[in-house]
Amino acid sequence: MSLRTVEIPEGVEVQVEGLKVRVRGPLGELVRDFSHVAGKIAIRKDDGEVVVEMVGKPRRKKIALVGTIAAHIRNMITGVTKGFTYRLKIVYAHFPISVRVKDGYVVIENFLGERSPRYAKIVGDVKISVEQDDVVVKGIDIEKVGQTAANIENATRIKGKDPRVFLDGIYVYQKEVGM
Repeated sequence: MSLRTVEIPEGVEVQVEGLKVRVRGPLGELVRDFSHVAGKIAIRKDDGEVVVEMVGKPRRKKIALVGTIAAHIRNMITGVTKGFTYRLKIVYAHFPISVRVKDGYVVIENFLGERSPRYAKIVGDVKISVEQDDVVVKGIDIEKVGQTAANIENATRIKGKDPRVFLDGIYVYQKEVGM
């Protein structure tokens, strides 16, 4: 299929300028530039929907690209209407891990009894809260929310030990739509 449509719900405003898509909704605004696929994909706005279509001869990669870009636009619309929430569980066997947010970083202290803290970068305007043994990451851009959660997970990765035995760390256990 060389054409995909994404419906624009009530209360969401979408602007398409060439390959630049701007989505504005009740929770905020997201802008994404798809100019890296120039010549392969065309994006236009019809009545109440965004149309992503292939340009030129059908090829497998172009067809896949149409679906990918339609999914990105769908995620942008979901983000500005509902938002995204990732929940991470703090897991430890012996040394209690303490987690706090400071100056654009998540600071992880006492991980495996280490003296120096570990840091995970917060990407974009993502909100983070620590609730007992949970770290909650919320935002309107699914990529920034996901990357921040991955940074937190990656900061507690253990090298040189069997991860099946040493389960200490912070792990994503729930991804949900809504803030």
